[in-house]
Amino acid sequence: MLTALVIDDEQFAREELAELLEETGHIDVIGEAANAIMGLKKINELKPDVVFLDIQMPQVTGIELLGMLDPDTMPYVVFVTAYDQYAIQAFEDNAFDYLLKPVDPKRLAKTINRFHKVVTQSDQPQAVSALVPEKLEQIPCIGHNRIVIIATDNVECAYSDISGVHVRTSEQTASTQLTLKILEEKTPLVRCHRQYLINIKAISEIKLLENGLAEIITTTGFEVPISRRYLKSLKEMLGIVS
Repeated sequence: MLTALVIDDEQFAREELAELLEETGHIDVIGEAANAIMGLKKINELKPDVVFLDIQMPQVTGIELLGMLDPDTMPYVVFVTAYDQYAIQAFEDNAFDYLLKPVDPKRLAKTINRFHKVVTQSDQPQAVSALVPEKLEQIPCIGHNRIVIIATDNVECAYSDISGVHVRTSEQTASTQLTLKILEEKTPLVRCHRQYLINIKAISEIKLLENGLAEIITTTGFEVPISRRYLKSLKEMLGIVS
């Protein structure tokens, strides 16, 4: 049986769709989320086969959520929307499928049948590149019973450790479900170390250390390591001639 996650900010619509999916006998709904930020967390944790994703949601839309997922591991996506113009766009831009609210059980059955055939007969990822934003304008963070939305331009650096990926600004440090790979590809942050990304504009000083190593001092005094592998390219970005 295929597994599914339902992401929708409307509780009634979310619960109704989950019930309809279970009634098909072909889908096991393993989770629900009331917003894209919690949806991202559950996608990473549960790794569903398919996500039924509402397009219009506050703070982070369904389309923006797509841009936060690694295309190599992205689940299949079925858009759910009350707005026909969005559904048509999603369909024409090679999204897998779409459902209009209120969801019609017969239309849902056709979607499930089509989805089941595609998943069982192909190991190719879903083609949604035409919809995915090239750059992220904001980074959703979760922690300490709160959700924080950080503008990418305000980030000094991002780093990973045993507890996850963290984003640092001049005012706070918060944890995010985004990977360093996605942050490197879709934000102004550049790689300076295997576990660190830095905003070039946040560099106050570069200290050269022994053995070809170095470290960055940010404008707020935070220390960020630079590995030998990235030191030369970082100097070139800063216009430093060695």
